Amino acid sequence: MATTKRPLWMIVLLLGLGALALWGSSMLTWLERPRSDLPGVPPQVVTGADHLPALVPLAVLVAAGIAGMVATSGWARRVVALVLAATGLAACLVVLLNLAGDMRVTGWGLALLGGLLVLAGGGLGVREAGRLPRLGAKYSAPGGKRPARDADTELWDALSEGEDPTTGR
Repeated sequence: MATTKRPLWMIVLLLGLGALALWGSSMLTWLERPRSDLPGVPPQVVTGADHLPALVPLAVLVAAGIAGMVATSGWARRVVALVLAATGLAACLVVLLNLAGDMRVTGWGLALLGGLLVLAGGGLGVREAGRLPRLGAKYSAPGGKRPARDADTELWDALSEGEDPTTGR
């Protein structure tokens, strides 16, 4: 079975959607509380950011973690993925531990979905960290195995270096 580079874009997609869901849920109305018993007084609107101030910082942490997943490799990528998985779990726990009976499902549901997406992306990152492509690996310094070159390219390179490729030396 051939290995593909599918997991990296899948991890980035999961984490990106999770960060957007966490941030988006912070903007939604989670509940409305009456301010008084008097008629005509509008209720107090409580957004996700008001109810759970941790939502926006968690979304920012996930966005930074996406850059960390792409830029690192090896054990550092595993650590970043583990931190992201823990962030997703923390987001889920924060939402579930702060639920109230009169909350709107759209707000806390989107936050919970965001936490689950981040948890899944981080878990997949931990599992696939060793097989993911490294940023800039294509441009590594010489010393390793060089790719096979085209004969015509070698001739032109020799001419560029001032050698006569037709002499056979």
